[in-house]
Amino acid sequence: MLIVPLGFRMTCYYYRKAYYRAFWQSPPACAVAEPHGSYSGETRFPLIFQNAHRYFFYVAALFILLLSYDAIQSYFFTTDRGTRFGIGIGSLVLLASNSLLTLYTFSCHSIRHLAGGRVDCFSCVVAGGPRQDVWKASSWLNGHHMAWAWWSLFFVCFADLYVRLCASGVWHDVRLL
Repeated sequence: MLIVPLGFRMTCYYYRKAYYRAFWQSPPACAVAEPHGSYSGETRFPLIFQNAHRYFFYVAALFILLLSYDAIQSYFFTTDRGTRFGIGIGSLVLLASNSLLTLYTFSCHSIRHLAGGRVDCFSCVVAGGPRQDVWKASSWLNGHHMAWAWWSLFFVCFADLYVRLCASGVWHDVRLL
């Protein structure tokens, strides 16, 4: 199942920039000539797989729903008197992780394509309509895509580590409420 989040991150435009420069030296830096004789874009192996990003996005959005369910469940503790609502450090960690992952996922250019795709003149679409509102909101989020990518990656790793250490008894989740 990890192929979906990994595939979504590995085909992300933000991450592409980093590893295109690191592995293919394309481009090596600003105002530096391209070291390759010809440019084939993403039409050859292995770069052809980059075109799957939009499809990874659709499945990644389903993962957000599953992680949201887990985050909500983390606020309910089972005690000897039944299930009670409460807030623990783990609840906040899962909420932060899911929130940042949601921001990263929905700041993707793919959601902008869903909202504004197949339109020759987007400003000609009914102003203030829901489609344009979604496009504007996702465009604002997309402006911060790099930050959401790094913060979500950090918090997903931290949440996984936190849950693992609590589950193995190394740490104990502190309840705040």
